[in-house]
Amino acid sequence: MAELFDIKEVEERVILIAVSTSDEDDTAASLDELEELVKTAGGVTVDKIMQNRERVHPGTYLGKGKIDEVRERIWELNATGVVCDDELSPAQLRNLEDALDTKVMDRTMVILDIFAGRASTSEGKIQVELAQLKYRAARLVGLRSSLSRLGGGIGTRGPGEKKLEMDRRLIHERIGQLKTELEAVKRHREVIRSQRDKMHTPVAAIVGYTNAGKSTLLNRLTDAGILAEDKLFATLDPTTRALELESGQQILLTDTVGFIRKLPHHLIEAFKSTLEEARYSDIILHVVDCSNPNMDMQMHVVYETLRELKVEDKVVVTVFNKIDQKEDSEFPRDLQSDYQVQISARTGQGLDELINTLETILRSQKVYLERLFSYQEAGKIQTIRKYGELLSEEYQGDGILVKAYVPAEIFAGLIEKQK
Repeated sequence: MAELFDIKEVEERVILIAVSTSDEDDTAASLDELEELVKTAGGVTVDKIMQNRERVHPGTYLGKGKIDEVRERIWELNATGVVCDDELSPAQLRNLEDALDTKVMDRTMVILDIFAGRASTSEGKIQVELAQLKYRAARLVGLRSSLSRLGGGIGTRGPGEKKLEMDRRLIHERIGQLKTELEAVKRHREVIRSQRDKMHTPVAAIVGYTNAGKSTLLNRLTDAGILAEDKLFATLDPTTRALELESGQQILLTDTVGFIRKLPHHLIEAFKSTLEEARYSDIILHVVDCSNPNMDMQMHVVYETLRELKVEDKVVVTVFNKIDQKEDSEFPRDLQSDYQVQISARTGQGLDELINTLETILRSQKVYLERLFSYQEAGKIQTIRKYGELLSEEYQGDGILVKAYVPAEIFAGLIEKQK
């Protein structure tokens, strides 16, 4: 009888390397996050090496002595490659590969690779391919020598070797084509947004650091049924679901892609149409993993990314999630937000307070209306029910006395007398 062999994909064993240029740059925590990224991409970290330098070496990222040490460790640990914690220039990539004689990747490559594996909708795939091609177009010369030994693994998903071997002209043609496709997607989004505006339905964008629990929260509130894993970038494609509040008001909740420190610029550019959901929303729900020791840094990254996307003058609710996993009893704070709630999306703790906060915000954005409508104007009460919050209606001899909160944009139409 023939033997059966369990054929597995060759596991990538990588050494993580980073350069620390000051005591304040928190390089160790950044390397821990890079290890998590490598794990998400399917690799295993076998060692972490950090070098303290006044500045990154412009030609080889690391200094000569440290390169020798890394080369020794590659041989000792039978590593298949190294991953640098910063984005490398084409020259650094090429020189480091020559010096170490192994596959060299950077943080951006790993993140792009994860995105390539996670994109499921056509829009997500277009965005990821666009980001990958832009990144690789600048590095064709540096990558050409190492294509023969890439042999699959991290950094090769998505467009793949075939597209890498195209000349720059073909790559730029493909980039142009993808941009045209993204413009079509953007126009489609704008049509949907204008329809929402006509419906006067408020929108809350759920933003936050990757793995803060955004998808779990959306699932818990709306039974959205989207993938929620304890992994970085578990979901890429935005999901919008309606949430019916106790007052009868409806709000649309949109999940967005997670942020991360050193999020590649190409990705922010490619995902702008998706991330713009935050810019056009009425409320920002900023989900924070308050059990994470790097919580303050993660909050800072989210606010910086929102500023880069020009998301300004929004009502911000900071949702401190995973309160059930928090080890100390210290009350987390966010001085940049308008409202703060503590929840556990997993257990449901604190969700009532979050929903009440949303009710309060929506009510504050509406105008109070108290008016007697004649029976000929009864249709207006249906409009109030649909777009506002009907507090009471009292049928009297000469009409219907209504108390309600309504959107400012329909208030004038409601108080006009029917001719």
